[in-house]
Order: sequence, then C-alpha cells, then structure tokens
Amino acid sequence: MDLDLTGKTALVTGSTRGIGLATATGLAQMGAEVIVNGRETAAVGEAMAKLRKAAPSAKVHAAAFDLGNAAGCAALVAQFPDVDILVNNLGIYEPKGFFEIEDADWSRMFEVNVMSGVRLTRHYLKRMLDSKDWGRVVFVSSESGVFIPKEMVHYGFSKSAQLVIARGAAETTKGTNVTVNSVMPGPTWVEMAPLRLAARAEAMGTTVDDLVSRTFSERRPASLLQRYAKPEEVANLICYVCSRASSATNGAALRADGGIVTNPF
Repeated sequence: MDLDLTGKTALVTGSTRGIGLATATGLAQMGAEVIVNGRETAAVGEAMAKLRKAAPSAKVHAAAFDLGNAAGCAALVAQFPDVDILVNNLGIYEPKGFFEIEDADWSRMFEVNVMSGVRLTRHYLKRMLDSKDWGRVVFVSSESGVFIPKEMVHYGFSKSAQLVIARGAAETTKGTNVTVNSVMPGPTWVEMAPLRLAARAEAMGTTVDDLVSRTFSERRPASLLQRYAKPEEVANLICYVCSRASSATNGAALRADGGIVTNPF
C-alpha cells in the first residue's frame, strides 16, 4: 500500500488541535510538507512544535488566518497559492435549541463550516485540475450531517451541506487523478470536548459526568464503538483518503462514526 506523500504539500484547515492537528501530524509522518492553520499565531506555533516533535524531519509552514470569512481565505491562498492536498477541517460547534438559533447563528455556522471549504476548494481544486496530474480534497463532515442532532440543527445542516458540496465538486474530476471525498467522524474526544459538554450540560440543567455517561446510552445508542473516538483514529481515515492508495475512492462519504449511522448506504 503506497502511503508515501513525499514531495506533496498539504493544507489542513483548523489544524491547531483535535482532528485537524492529528491529521496534519499524520500527513507529515507520511512525508508531506504541511501547512498548519489557525486564527492565532501563538496557537499555530504551539501546534507546529507538537507536529515537529512527532515528525522531526517534517517541513511545516504557519498559516495564521481566520478562514471564517472571505478575506481570510483570500489572504491564505495569496501566501500559499498551490497545494496537492486540501483538508477542509475547520468547523465550529454550538449546542442550541432550534427556537433559540437566531439568524446570525445560522449565518456564522454557514460561513465558517461551509463557505471556508467552498472558497478554498474553488481555488485549489481548480489549480489541481489545471496544472497537476494528482490531487486530494477532503471535507471533514460529521455523522451529524446524516443523523441530525435536535440540539444543534444548524450544525447538522452545515455538515449535510459539506457532503453535498464534496460530491458535486467530485463531479469535476472525472477521468483525472484528483479526488474529492468526505469523512464523517462521530463523537470524538478532542481538547474542546470538556468545554462543549459543559455548555451542553448547563443548557440541559445537568452535569458533564452525567452527559458523558449518557452519550452512548441515550444520545447515540446505535454506536457500535460505545465510546468517544480518539482524534488519531479519525485522522487515520482522512490520511488514507489523502494518499495514493485511495485512488479508486472518489465522490464518497466515508464514516469514522463508530457505527452510529445504521443505514449501510
């Protein structure tokens, strides 16, 4: 199996922690030159230090840009006009009851989770098709794009949109060595998990420990994994999809959800 990415450049958005950092690290360990992105220079620097520790010989670049708006995306592509691999991992997450989700919440979720990937894919995918003989684009969606969570419909909507966009973009790659796919993680224990659970616990009038214990008995009882995934477990699938070995996988929505979505198709 050819997992060697030597000579390839990868951009992973939102890669200062969690699944993004695990993916950037995995790609670096596979030989790729990696662009680490985050909004804050300090956070990007810390992530690069962790990545270099895990992959000492890796070539790593800093991209401290807020990609939740058009200006940030434009600034990033101006500094890094060409990549071989684009992983649209950036995303925000907010538990909120449907009747409390205001117009601004819907717009923000759309701008960050959906339009960041649209803007970057529009630029990088076009260049892959025009001037490269190989390329990979991956959207990091979620099982929430299929199994819509009632406590955050706007998040589920944004993740569903990613699945549709990825499939549509893949249609432009017919007959090439460029692919566009989605990966759908399930509940993953990232650095922000305690804070997210604390916010949800407060909204529900309960405790974090109670929510953790009920995650797979009540919220996601169909889970076959019956635990939170580790970021590296999700990143393993993303990194595979970015490799040469995944050449026959295109236009697909691949699951790393622990078996939550019961429909096999």
